[in-house]
Amino acid sequence: MKAEIISIGTEILLGEITDTNASFLASQLPALGIELHWVSQVGDNQPRMVEVLRRAWQRSDLILTTGGLGPTGDDLTREAIAELLGEKMEIDLSLEKALRDRFGWQTNNMPQSNLKQVTLIPSAKPVPNANGTAPGWLVKKDGRTLIAMPGPPSEMQPMWLEQVALQLQQGGTIIVSRTIKTSGLSESAVGEMVASMFAWDNPTFGVYAKPDGIHLRLAAKAESRQQAEKMLDEGEADIRKVLGEYIWGTDNDTLGAVAARLLIEKKLTLSVIEDFSGGNLAATIADIPSGSTFFKGGLVAGSDEAKIALGVDGNLIKRYGAASPEVAVAMAEAAKNLLKADIGLSISAAGETKDRPMGTTYIGIADSKGSRAIARPRRKQHIVASALFELRKSLLSAGQLK
Repeated sequence: MKAEIISIGTEILLGEITDTNASFLASQLPALGIELHWVSQVGDNQPRMVEVLRRAWQRSDLILTTGGLGPTGDDLTREAIAELLGEKMEIDLSLEKALRDRFGWQTNNMPQSNLKQVTLIPSAKPVPNANGTAPGWLVKKDGRTLIAMPGPPSEMQPMWLEQVALQLQQGGTIIVSRTIKTSGLSESAVGEMVASMFAWDNPTFGVYAKPDGIHLRLAAKAESRQQAEKMLDEGEADIRKVLGEYIWGTDNDTLGAVAARLLIEKKLTLSVIEDFSGGNLAATIADIPSGSTFFKGGLVAGSDEAKIALGVDGNLIKRYGAASPEVAVAMAEAAKNLLKADIGLSISAAGETKDRPMGTTYIGIADSKGSRAIARPRRKQHIVASALFELRKSLLSAGQLK
């Protein structure tokens, strides 16, 4: 079954809201054995909506739309579907009664515009909406299925999970995916190391750059979940042979949670001092549910005076510069000593010198093995993940158990 998602709403095209509905539905389809081939976005304009729907009707077996089911004049999904199929919309009396019951004592004040939400065409069946006033539409015609769902995720997702997905479940092939997460390598480097795997047919294989590193995604197609999982296990084993220590997690793992598990397991505490990342490292650690059990605290040192006040030797700053591997190490040691933690972690960005090009960031670590600095590219959106990855590597190495 070839599927297509159409997200409807001018606010999406204007960038006023992020289209999370399409990504949610895309993540749901593989488990049903449905392959997603296209995703489209269209504004609240009936001729353009009909054009997009007609194209989807010609090439897809399953069409999922979100948005445009409200009561206002720019909610035109029903009208566009009716025009596409050449059918007339009429008020369904049972849906009207349910809507008026929903308004309760205010039923006499219910706006007439709400009545468009209780219309159907002959080919459509209503899809109940327990979280809003707009039922969805389920249309089956000419060997195709079209399902229209409301735009608000708080309405669309329950409708999908409680109504639509159950109707789309089918026997035969299912698709199961797994994501393997790496850090410490560029996308091109990972691509070269796993080049032979791009030719895999089942499971299929892809590489994606993400804020927390490079992700590798496997998708296996089989007649049962057990068979698909076995194929994924074999594929993951091959990937681990190549990427080894660069792999830090899978699927829903986060670097923060992975590092936290190790800190808790080893009964170690952590503190941080950072300048370039402006407190983002501390905030990420503090957001971990179990963070209070190991996190002593985080400090932001945006100036030389702040670093010195926190215990960094001013002579080091004069000699090497505030953003240098030497000062990054000193910051990590200050974090460890000042807050009496087992491990100190720091982030500091380097200015350009004859020895260090502009664009370098240093991660400092001070622990029972000593102190060291690791150089990384100056990318603010990636540096917190890099720091947590280096922390994880340190925790996995020998000598970190109390």
